Amino acid sequence: MKEMISGADALIRSLICEGVDLVFGYPGGSIIPVYDKLYDYQDSLKHVLVRYEQGATHAAQGYARVTGRPGVVIVTSGPAATNVITGIGDALMDSTPMVVITGQVATPFLGFDAFQETDVVGITQPLSKWSYQIRRPQDIAWAVARAFYIASTGRPGPVVLDFTKDAQTGMVEFDDYKKCDFIRSYTPRPEINDDDLRRVADMINAAERPMILSGHGVMISQAEADLAAMAEKGDIPVAATLLGLSTMPSEHPLYKGMLGMHGNIGPNVNTNKADLLIAIGMRFDDRVTGNVKTYAPEAKIIHIDIDESEFDKNIATAATVHGDAGEVLRMLLPMIEPRKHTEWLAEFDIPAQVEYEKVIKREVYPESGPMTMGEVVNKVSEATGHKAVVVTDVGQNQMFAARYSRYSEPRSIITSGGLGTMGFGLPASIGAKMGAPDRTVCFFTGDGGLQMTIQELGTILEYNTDIKIILLNNNFLGNVRQWQSLFFNDRFSQTPLINPDFVMIAEAYGIGAENVETREQLDGAIRRMLDHDGAYLINVNIDETDMVFPMTPAGADVNNIMLNATETYPID
Repeated sequence: MKEMISGADALIRSLICEGVDLVFGYPGGSIIPVYDKLYDYQDSLKHVLVRYEQGATHAAQGYARVTGRPGVVIVTSGPAATNVITGIGDALMDSTPMVVITGQVATPFLGFDAFQETDVVGITQPLSKWSYQIRRPQDIAWAVARAFYIASTGRPGPVVLDFTKDAQTGMVEFDDYKKCDFIRSYTPRPEINDDDLRRVADMINAAERPMILSGHGVMISQAEADLAAMAEKGDIPVAATLLGLSTMPSEHPLYKGMLGMHGNIGPNVNTNKADLLIAIGMRFDDRVTGNVKTYAPEAKIIHIDIDESEFDKNIATAATVHGDAGEVLRMLLPMIEPRKHTEWLAEFDIPAQVEYEKVIKREVYPESGPMTMGEVVNKVSEATGHKAVVVTDVGQNQMFAARYSRYSEPRSIITSGGLGTMGFGLPASIGAKMGAPDRTVCFFTGDGGLQMTIQELGTILEYNTDIKIILLNNNFLGNVRQWQSLFFNDRFSQTPLINPDFVMIAEAYGIGAENVETREQLDGAIRRMLDHDGAYLINVNIDETDMVFPMTPAGADVNNIMLNATETYPID
């Protein structure tokens, strides 16, 4: 006779069969049978109790981004389920694999506005790859297997399982768990068309001014080595999107920097000089393209992506290859002819020199005045040997951290890209450290973003999570302030902040902390932070007028680049 177990037990066993050993969550009435069963599996399934449900989703995202495996979240119904919506939307935008399990009222109460009932499936369907309500214990193993398959294959993303209370308490025979590897009408790994490959190879071989745009899809498919091999064989410069950072080492001679609104000058201006753009695992979002009507006027566009819905969505293409980035690059490499593009590569030299003289030298190596965010980020990156996992919040701290951290290993930046979620960084850094315990995790944040999820310091306290927190404190919502200064006549509406004593707060949570008031204190504080056994926060006093440059104003041409508040980059 087969073993009869509860639905809650079946859920936990199914998770373990999927290789899950860590979940993030928060208990409540409609999920309490699952939490009761978790008590029996503490040796094989670690549960991390966050302090707010949104924090569970961001922690799961951080875990997923460093490991490549789905992050798992368990919360109850009603407000708990609605509290995870932001994280689900963030994961969808940034192609992060995640399985979110929500509690739900018992089946007989569905549709009657029972206590803490919400239409989880209806809310989450537009924000997830798949959203499904489990009403019978017999469907649990099937649904979990399907959820993990969908979340982790093709273009990864979040999946939601809404789990009624009676399905948790009902009994079911638990047979051998079967992982899912096929769903009719779902083709996560499409067969790559040979004709498409040949067409693309011919275009690359014929190009005189090609440029590779490396996106998050390269990291997802673990295609970093394949990217470098193709770039080196064809002597092709590489630029990265925000989420594509660390897909090529910062010091690689063919790596030319970051694309986008606050990206490097060379890749942006040369977008409009290139005769061929090879976009790999990126989606041509507005922060990269600027004005789509004037984007890359001289270039043919090749788009390689596992999600064909991205083709021609924002930018018209000349050729596409539908497939996994790594697989495509490996098949394409033998077709690429060895080339030299010496003159074209030299086109990046002058923009780089101008950027250094007009922006980087002022920001990273200031000789006087208040501390800048760029110099802090640069010093932290140097002190870690450029090997840390860099986690950011959203705002000026994000752009400075992305620009001035250097990356020597893959999967070295975790940030909220498409949704731009303030408060993302602190819980994401917890998940990142738990997913990569042997790597140093440096979390850059601002005083605004930190206070959105500051309660997760309690999670750090409970689990002794060794995160290095660099608070770039300017007593402002800095990014909005920058826009108000540049475009709204210094009308600082609701952006100044009256802040608490962050050092005292950190110490109240058992976290080492210190204030850094002057440049002379900075090096010592960074060293003490990195040498400290456990979490540590440095609260760095930053110039409130510090702004992120270069900057392409929203909707402007990609070569319309501000060097500061009064100067723009000269265009031939």
